[in-house]
Amino acid sequence: MTGKRPFGNPVPVSDLATEILDPVLRKRAGISIGLVQSWEEIAGPRLAIHSRPEKIQWPRRLHEDDPFEPAVLVIACEGMAALHLQHETGEIINRVNAFLGFIAIGRIRIVQKPVTSGKARPKPALRPLSAAEKAKLADTVGLIEDDGLRASLERLGATILGTRKA
Repeated sequence: MTGKRPFGNPVPVSDLATEILDPVLRKRAGISIGLVQSWEEIAGPRLAIHSRPEKIQWPRRLHEDDPFEPAVLVIACEGMAALHLQHETGEIINRVNAFLGFIAIGRIRIVQKPVTSGKARPKPALRPLSAAEKAKLADTVGLIEDDGLRASLERLGATILGTRKA
């Protein structure tokens, strides 16, 4: 494509926002929209909820002949997830470098600050189980002798069956 959109075709707002925000983020924080949007895939859903990439700090090069040095990725993280993030630093560095396509990040600096917007993801509503499903579930876990284990497995089975369509 030549970069021009056909007249009259709708353009998603996200595409327009990306075109506007990406150059600003690159200049101010040295980071791309793609990295921010793909953060959940890079860090994993457990860590992505409580963290976000803030900026990439590139080392200064005094001369053009100076060798390339990897940058520092600054990640904002809530206090409770900072320890998990610190333990997975090597894996995250590898994933970010794979995402960027070259060894751009050499280390990570964690900055503790609030990240979530206050609204957690809503839990999906479970449908009520039919009598046949309840009977099959009770029959499946009925031979388990430990009461606590049996109750836990019944709850797990009810959750799995409740998320499926009838």
